[in-house]
Amino acid sequence: MPTLRIALAQDNPVVGDLDHNADLIRRAASAATAAGAHLLATGEQALTGYPVEDLVLRHSFVEASRERLVRLAAELAEDGNGALPVAVGYLETDGSPAVTSNSPHFRGIRNALALIQDGKVLFRYYKHHLPNYGVFDEDRYFVSGHELHLARIGGVDVAFTICEDLWQEGVPFAVAADARAGLVVNVNASPYEQGKQERRLALVKERAAQVGAPIAYLNIVGGQDELVFDGGSMVVAPDGRVLSSARRFGAELLVTDLDLPAARGTGLANHSGQSMSTALHLVSEAPAPLETRVEPSHAPELDRLEEIWEALCLGLGDYVRKNGFESVIFGLSGGIDSALTAVLARDAIGADRVHVVSMPSQYSSSHSIDDAADLAERCGLHYSVEAIQPIVDSYLAEVAISGLAVENLQARVRGNLLMALSNQHGHLVLAPGNKSEYAVGYSTIYGDAVGGFAPIKDVLKTLVYELATWRNEKARSLGETEPIPENTILKPPSAELRPDQKDSDSLPDYGVLDGILTGYVDGDAGREDLVEQGYPADVVDRVAGLVDRAEYKRRQSAPGTKITVKSFGRDRRLPITNRFRGK
Repeated sequence: MPTLRIALAQDNPVVGDLDHNADLIRRAASAATAAGAHLLATGEQALTGYPVEDLVLRHSFVEASRERLVRLAAELAEDGNGALPVAVGYLETDGSPAVTSNSPHFRGIRNALALIQDGKVLFRYYKHHLPNYGVFDEDRYFVSGHELHLARIGGVDVAFTICEDLWQEGVPFAVAADARAGLVVNVNASPYEQGKQERRLALVKERAAQVGAPIAYLNIVGGQDELVFDGGSMVVAPDGRVLSSARRFGAELLVTDLDLPAARGTGLANHSGQSMSTALHLVSEAPAPLETRVEPSHAPELDRLEEIWEALCLGLGDYVRKNGFESVIFGLSGGIDSALTAVLARDAIGADRVHVVSMPSQYSSSHSIDDAADLAERCGLHYSVEAIQPIVDSYLAEVAISGLAVENLQARVRGNLLMALSNQHGHLVLAPGNKSEYAVGYSTIYGDAVGGFAPIKDVLKTLVYELATWRNEKARSLGETEPIPENTILKPPSAELRPDQKDSDSLPDYGVLDGILTGYVDGDAGREDLVEQGYPADVVDRVAGLVDRAEYKRRQSAPGTKITVKSFGRDRRLPITNRFRGK
C-alpha cells in the first residue's frame, strides 16, 4: 500500500493581487518540498482570491490569471520545486460564455484548478457544480465543467474537485468512486457562518464513505469584504476518522501521511447517465518508502463564542489591512455596542491603531462618559473628547426642529465629526451598530450608521451581550484586566438622545426581538409561522413592519462581517419599494 505525503496550503489570498498570491503558493511549495510532500494543494481560486465577482467579466483580469498561472509554473521549477505536483485554483476561459438559451453551454469562463509539475500545466479541472444561493453567484459568471481528472501520483489515483462539488450528490464524487480513486482532493473557498464547520465535517465523512477513499478537504482563510473564510482544513478517512486537521482562522500548511490503495484500474469510470467523463494522467511513480512519518496534526476545537470572536476579528482585521488603512476611529459612547467594537478592534489590529472619541451631549449620562473613558484606559486606546452640544445648539439656532429630528441631529453631528477626523488623519470610520438595530432601523442614517465598515453588523443584540461577557471572562482566565467595564454590561441599553431614554421605549425586549428577527430575517418565516412559535401577533406585525420599512437604510449601510446564515447585504436582497406584507 503506497504512502503519500500530502500538503494542504491553507493560505490567505488577496482578491486581485496575483503576484502576492503567487508568492504565497511559491512559499507553500518550498515548505512542502522541504517536508518531503508528494503533492501540494492550494485553495479555490488561490491565485486570484475569492470571490472575484464582476472582475470575472473583465477579459483583462481573466487573461492575467491565465498568464500568471503559466509564469507560476515556471517559477515553481526555478525555485527547485518543479518535481512537486501543485494543484492551483485560478480563473480560466475556453471561449466566450453562453449569451442566449440557444448558445452552446460547454464553453466560457471557468472556476478552475490546474495541476502543475516541471514548469508545465498537466491538466485543468473545471468546477462542475456552481452554487447560486446565499452569497454565491457562480452561475452568473462561470460555465460548468464535465470532465473529472485523476492524477496517478506515487502509484495512487488522486481525483480533484472544487468546493460545491462536495456539497451535491452524484457527480463528480460518484464518478470518482466508479473510477476507484484512492484519494479525493476538494479545494474550497467556503465562507464562515455559525455551525458550518460541523456541517462540513459531517458532509466530508459522508462523501468519504461513499467514495471509499479518504478526502482531503482544503479551505482558504481570511477576510474578504463581508465574508470570512475560516480554514479548518481536514483529511478524513472512509470510516469517518479525522486523520488530521488545521486550525481555524489562521494560515497553516497541513502535512499528512496517508496509506492509500494502489491504483486499481484504468482511471476510467462506469458513469453511465452521470454526464461526466474521466481523464487519467500519469504524474509520478511510486515513491521510496518514507524513512520517518509525519505526526498527525489535530487542531483544537473552538467553542461557539470563541469561534464567533475569531471570525469577527479576522473579518475586521483583514478589511483594514487589505484596504491599506493604518488606523480606525469611531464614537465610544459608554454603551455596549461601541464597547464591544472597541475590544474587537484592539484584538484585531492592535490598541495603537484604534482611536475612539467620546462625543457627549446634554443627554449623555455621567456614567456613560465615565464608562467610555474607563474602557479606553483599560484597552490602551487613543481617546479624545469632543462635546457636541455647542454644535447642536448652533444648528437649533438656525432651524426650528424638535422631537425625533433633534435626536437624529445629535447623531448626525457625531457622524460629521467622525468623518472630519477620518478625512484629517486617514482613519477608517467604524460603525458600531448591531444586527438587531440594522434590522428594525433603530439607527440614524448618516449619523450613528456612518462608517466604512460595520464590525458587528451581523451580531444580534443578545449575542453582543454574550460576547462582551465571554471576552471579560477570557481576560480573567488569562490574568488580564477585563476590557469592558461591568457597568456597561449591566446597565439598560440607551441611545441617550433624550431625557431618561431606554431602548425598551421603542423596541420589544431584545430576547423577544432577536427571536422574531432570527425567524423573519434568517429563516424567511411568515407571520403565522412566528405566531405559532409563541410570539404575540401584534409584536410580530410591528417588528416585521419595522424590518420592511428599514430596507432603504440597510441598502446604504457599510459592509460588515457575515457570521449568520443570512446577513444583510449579499445574503438578503429584497426590493426597497415593496408593498407585500406576507401572512
